[in-house]
Amino acid sequence: MTATTLDGTATLTAIKAELTERVSALAARGIRPGLGTVLVGDDPASRWYVNAKHKDCAAIGVTSIRRDLPATATQEEVEAVVAELNADPACTAFLVQQPTGLNEFAILAAVDPAKDVDGLHPTNLGWLVLGKPAPLPCTPTGIIELLRRYDVPIAGAHVVVVGRGITVGRPLALMLTRRSENATVTVCHTGTRDLSEQVRQADIVVAAAGSPSLITADMVKPGAAVLDAGVSRVDGKIAGDVAPDVVEVAGYLSPNPGGVGPMTRAMLLRNVVEAAERGAAAAQPARA
Repeated sequence: MTATTLDGTATLTAIKAELTERVSALAARGIRPGLGTVLVGDDPASRWYVNAKHKDCAAIGVTSIRRDLPATATQEEVEAVVAELNADPACTAFLVQQPTGLNEFAILAAVDPAKDVDGLHPTNLGWLVLGKPAPLPCTPTGIIELLRRYDVPIAGAHVVVVGRGITVGRPLALMLTRRSENATVTVCHTGTRDLSEQVRQADIVVAAAGSPSLITADMVKPGAAVLDAGVSRVDGKIAGDVAPDVVEVAGYLSPNPGGVGPMTRAMLLRNVVEAAERGAAAAQPARA
């Protein structure tokens, strides 16, 4: 068996085309979405991520609003920029690129929840728990979108999520147990006994532990869908959590890079456009 590739790069291209049409529809009404970014310092990886986000925006007609600050920027200076973007009507949604070396929880909490493009504001995570509409975390949303685009059955599936981080594992488990997904979820982590046995029961495995080659072929049920959301570095190169031999057992496999990463970018773009659409709807005068 050779797994079907869950191609995040190709799916990102398709989603960009769809979003371009939605941005054009907004433009016809005099509305242009704008993505704001705040970058502190000159970390090469952070700068690359910010540049990629703005390149994506340019491709679909979204305005870029950049605020690049020196590494010496203080907590107060960063929060002042956050307040500026909160108040800027041209900024539909924005993010503060991590790491900043500052109190990042306080910075995130200062963001207007309606403009939280990452979907990680405490208010928005609370709405997720309560099942109310709000901006959703990009990586979990991208994982679900990728599964849907390749017609991988989610309803009734047993999903094992390896990793309990706030950006992937925890919100993904909540999203997969919504009625719209209807999966049964097991969340595993460093304290899980017999991880292999837990993973072996899964119809869908999401590896998001940041541990290179953690998931091996002998741990995967034949035909299962395996998504690699792990990010770490080995010999200076990006490494995922899924070992190469899993391709011989899995029914579906997302590559890393080229799988979940592009989907995160796609969902960030979608969050920007949806924020603009919500703003446009709220601005419409009520009908008598």
